Amino acid sequence: MNRRNSSLALRALLSLITAVLPGVAFAADSAVVLMYHRFGETKYPSTNIRIEQFEAHLAELKTGGYTVLPVPEIVSALREGRALPDRAVGITVDDAYLSVFTQGWPRFRDAGFPFTLFVATDPVDRAAAGRSAGYMNWDQLRELKAAGVIIGSQTASHPHMASSTEAKNRADVGRSNARFAKELGEMPALFAYPYGEAGLDVARLVGEQGFTAAFGQHSGAIGPDHDFFFLPRFALNETYGSLDRFRLVAGTLPLSVSDETPADPLISNSNNPPAIGFTAAAETKRLGQMSCFLSPEKVRIERLGDYRFEIRVDNPLPKGRTRLNCTLPAGQGRWRWYGRQFFFPG
Repeated sequence: MNRRNSSLALRALLSLITAVLPGVAFAADSAVVLMYHRFGETKYPSTNIRIEQFEAHLAELKTGGYTVLPVPEIVSALREGRALPDRAVGITVDDAYLSVFTQGWPRFRDAGFPFTLFVATDPVDRAAAGRSAGYMNWDQLRELKAAGVIIGSQTASHPHMASSTEAKNRADVGRSNARFAKELGEMPALFAYPYGEAGLDVARLVGEQGFTAAFGQHSGAIGPDHDFFFLPRFALNETYGSLDRFRLVAGTLPLSVSDETPADPLISNSNNPPAIGFTAAAETKRLGQMSCFLSPEKVRIERLGDYRFEIRVDNPLPKGRTRLNCTLPAGQGRWRWYGRQFFFPG
């Protein structure tokens, strides 16, 4: 049985069980992955989470009926069609800022929550040489790794990969792999695109380097039908870090889709504005209540038949990143969420 058929069979079984025994929490086939950067560094509000916000998040994860799992375990379960607990959550942190070690890590440790840290190796090298005070050094990374923190890659120099050349990207990833091998004894299995920017060629290159999955910075829950080399995460910062928003995103369910257009999230002059569309899974309910926003304007949705949706965009996308978010109510106060990030080099 292929992965999609296995996923459909699992959904059918879970729906049957839930119908027979309503109100009981059962296994699911999705998870939410959260993304942090800095902790308590209020000079950088766009990438920082205030400590009181972060502690409220941890308390909610402890008491709100969630199961926090290592991100590699989530990825493996979804790839293999194995069930996950309902409200499964994974935690990621990007960029290896020093506040991860001094503020984030002690609180994660005390809460007993696993997390994955995505690291660009050049800033760590500079920190190790005493030339960058704001980043962790290799000794600190080794300490986290020894304590069970999963170390992922975010390249060497943290480039804009989608607008760089294949040769430069390949060399940058290769250089970071060599540093990881020397300093930590192994190459990471998980990858995060710097700035969340990727196209099909970048994703192919990352897969060829031996990584098992890669994450962007677009919103949404993860299901078994996702592209495992462009997985979504919910970003949390001072502006988007309230407890109400945290509860909203942590309980999100995926909106399963197929036939996405454009296939490549890297937009060129010849297809800007892009023809954006997708086909929702036939078992999805409340499709008539879907709303879509394109960074951050609400856009027109045209429904073609029962399950095909096309997003009408009148003007070309601006240079840089543009995010699409589509949501619809899933019942019991939860939401289904579909997100994509497009990148136009200009």
